[in-house]
Amino acid sequence: MKDNMKIPKTPEAWLQEIAKAYRDALETMQFGKLTENKIEEREFFHLAPSLCLKFRGIKTTEDNLKMATESALSSFVATKDTVSDFFEIPQMAFAFCYLASHFGLDLVDKSTLSEAMGYIESRLGYLIKITTLD
Repeated sequence: MKDNMKIPKTPEAWLQEIAKAYRDALETMQFGKLTENKIEEREFFHLAPSLCLKFRGIKTTEDNLKMATESALSSFVATKDTVSDFFEIPQMAFAFCYLASHFGLDLVDKSTLSEAMGYIESRLGYLIKITTLD
């Protein structure tokens, strides 16, 4: 795990960062209207790898994006059947892929990922509240 990045240190810090990244993704919805490509919240988990790179200040090279994306999407597919109800909630699918992207880039270990996901599951109502458009 690389220690030169300002990785959140607590599950609450992860929740707050994920909420911020999710709100960043919400801003993309307006650009979809401009290009006549409707972007829906249920598809935000696809944006998690690129937002992981953005929030970590990692250069968006083809290799970096590929590592983050492969980790996020392969983990998502492997886990979807066992937690399908959770992944129907856009914020939860996004949070999972955001954290999995960090794992794929070797920025967090499995215990950090597991602890953060458990905390986010327990505070899912709060995450939804702070990421919902008014």
